Amino acid sequence: MGGDRIERVYAAHEQLVAPARRYPELWRLLAGLLLMAVVVFGLNAFLLTLVTKLGSDELIRGFLTGANPGALLLLLGSFGFLILGVAAAARTFQRRSLESIVGPLAQARQQFWRVLRVLLILGAVLFVLPPYDMGAPLQPNLQLSVWLLILPFSLAAILIQTSAEEILFRGYLQQCLAARFRAPVIWMVIPSILFAAGHYVPAQAGENAALIALWSGAFGVLMADLTARAGTLGPAIALHFFNNLIALLFIALPDSLDGLALYLLPYEMSDTERLRAWLVVDFALMLVAWLAARLALRR
Repeated sequence: MGGDRIERVYAAHEQLVAPARRYPELWRLLAGLLLMAVVVFGLNAFLLTLVTKLGSDELIRGFLTGANPGALLLLLGSFGFLILGVAAAARTFQRRSLESIVGPLAQARQQFWRVLRVLLILGAVLFVLPPYDMGAPLQPNLQLSVWLLILPFSLAAILIQTSAEEILFRGYLQQCLAARFRAPVIWMVIPSILFAAGHYVPAQAGENAALIALWSGAFGVLMADLTARAGTLGPAIALHFFNNLIALLFIALPDSLDGLALYLLPYEMSDTERLRAWLVVDFALMLVAWLAARLALRR
């Protein structure tokens, strides 16, 4: 795309970037990230201390891996600390509110629900198509009664986690970089690289680690595109929420963050042959979901 066309396509992004342009210095971004780290690590250390002192042995063992429902709910909910960190950084170094990062709340909510409705319909359609289990049956995990009982808490926790990541990567980072640099390749790709780095887990994924990180980076670029087209974080949060809803509540990998899932895949993250075949399907579904979200925004 030419420069003028890019500006037209991403014109709505200006309402997110304009507040950051008042204080565009890079040192403010770096100082904000440092303050954010202090807030997040401090609050997580306090939470971990509480869990260690007051929690059951099962909760303590599963806290870092999300291996049981209580632990994973707590882990996902702790992403709220990241939202607090971003809010503190934006207020301290840019005199911005959290709403200026998310976008106008009424518009963000409207776009969130518009995109999520389309994605839920898409998910229902895919559910009735021939199964994509890659030739291996799913393994039951939580009992349906337990899964339904904790479902409201699970949905809230996933919404907190996905919102926090979007507020940081497609919100704070993307807007600060866009305020300083005009080229989308900078403000779309750099946050996506950092997002991918956060999903690089060779200890769990083995030889698949780089491929999973690459998938995450591509996901980040697509979310950056949605955000720039929409002018709020609503659509990106909706798609991220939908993605994690499937990956954490319905069909999870058995070696990490599986405490809330109804079913488990019959292989681990490090299984090179079978996971890579699944990632091809997952990548195609990600592109379809992104296109569906774009169509929803045009309605």
